[in-house]
Amino acid sequence: MRNLNSVHLNGLRAVEAVGRLGSLQAAADELGVTVGAVSQQVIKAEAQLGRPLFERTPKGMTVTASGVTVLARLGEGFRALSAAISLAQHKDENILTISVAPVFAARWLVYRLDRFASRHPDIRLRIDATTHLINPATSDVDIAIRVGSGQWPDVRSELLLAQEVFPVVTPRIAATLKEPADLLKVPAVIDGHAMFGWEVWLREAGLSGHRMEERHIFNDASLCLDAAMAGQGAMLAWQTLAAYALEQKCLVDPFGIRARTGFGHYFVTAEGIREPRKVTAFKTWIREEMEESIRLFR
Repeated sequence: MRNLNSVHLNGLRAVEAVGRLGSLQAAADELGVTVGAVSQQVIKAEAQLGRPLFERTPKGMTVTASGVTVLARLGEGFRALSAAISLAQHKDENILTISVAPVFAARWLVYRLDRFASRHPDIRLRIDATTHLINPATSDVDIAIRVGSGQWPDVRSELLLAQEVFPVVTPRIAATLKEPADLLKVPAVIDGHAMFGWEVWLREAGLSGHRMEERHIFNDASLCLDAAMAGQGAMLAWQTLAAYALEQKCLVDPFGIRARTGFGHYFVTAEGIREPRKVTAFKTWIREEMEESIRLFR
């Protein structure tokens, strides 16, 4: 490893970040330095390595043919370093830190945590509720649960539940509905940040080309669910969001027609790290809880 003494580590970090992120600006943002500093580090690293790794073009930095292999190996190396640091920083194996979206934590997870504690009294949970995708390899997070396509860079994703959507309304509104077309007369409560729209379910229900009448638009799915429970209209919900409201009979699924969105709930963990026992225990438990929760409303 003597050749490591010939190249500054900061230069290699800058090279790897520019190659992975595609621009000096993005690399500067990640590294917390100026664009000029990143540019100088890349230039110095190229000089120390004795070859250009990037071509400077009007459209930005383009990796050279020889740079492709170098950058791939640098990426592997920095991921391994990150994993080693993360492993060293996880001092308390009895604390499991979970990153989840606030709506998932509030509407599904918190109602079930006592059951996990009963099964694993030696593991304490720390819930980090955020909408940001956090890389467990570069943070104190052990595992995250996210909704999406599962195609996130530099992490390992594992499908937990394919997302299905369906309308939910109060029992009073449901009593007025005889067939799916009747739902077109009910105002829709809209989640403005949803990754799908009503057309996904309308198509599944044989109502392609029709539109729902929009009433209120919120930037938070939890607020939409509250509005639906208040009788303000129909919401297009999904399994984990509506499970507790359905269980408590605050809301009902009037037709039992489910439509897949192409997204899903995924476990997100660090690449290249052996899975700790506490993470395995949590994954096993939550799969069982999810299966039971979904079974009740099929």
